[in-house]
Amino acid sequence: MISTRDLTGLPKPDALLRLLQALALLDAILEAEWEYRYYSFNAKWSDTEQMGSMRNGSGDDFFAVFDASGCFLRGFDHESTMTPWRETPPKIWPGLLETVPLQFKKSLNEPAFHMEDTTFCIWCLASDSEWSHDPIEFPENEEDPDGSLWMLSELDGNPVSSQSFAEEYFELTVEEKAISRVLAHEPLSTELLTAFPSSRKIQDIMTDAEEIGYPIKR
Repeated sequence: MISTRDLTGLPKPDALLRLLQALALLDAILEAEWEYRYYSFNAKWSDTEQMGSMRNGSGDDFFAVFDASGCFLRGFDHESTMTPWRETPPKIWPGLLETVPLQFKKSLNEPAFHMEDTTFCIWCLASDSEWSHDPIEFPENEEDPDGSLWMLSELDGNPVSSQSFAEEYFELTVEEKAISRVLAHEPLSTELLTAFPSSRKIQDIMTDAEEIGYPIKR
């Protein structure tokens, strides 16, 4: 299981970027309305950055920014023990953002990421061999004090994990084989779309795929 206590199973930045693109496309296939999707991806977040995100509709989210420096990811679980809202006025957990590399300073100051509501923050520089986070003291006797366990464990790249999530979240029966094709970045086509229980038109999903940066069969 992936969490801030054990990040060895989290894909490295390049692989995580591809995974988040695939998950965003899966959501676009299964849900027409953007605001009801769980994962999204913007391949043109800025001239130099791409951004993947998760929003569960209950106030929890994460944002992952990819650029030449690597990847910066912050998450927020409003019910976690380490929520800033555990006290008044709200206060981020001690040390949580103290050693973030200077390469990610822009993300630390990005209003859209509402950093004041962070419960965990991890990063991986392009030159790093593993993910990092601040050397904080976690609450004792807590399995998932910052919400990273349930958020990041879904990012293992396993089609079975994605199938289970899609069927639970969207209440649809989705074939594992179809999900595997998207995780492998098979170019979007009418034939690929028919493998899913979706009534969406290929033209609409192509628009989503272009924003996501997912390949399209022309």
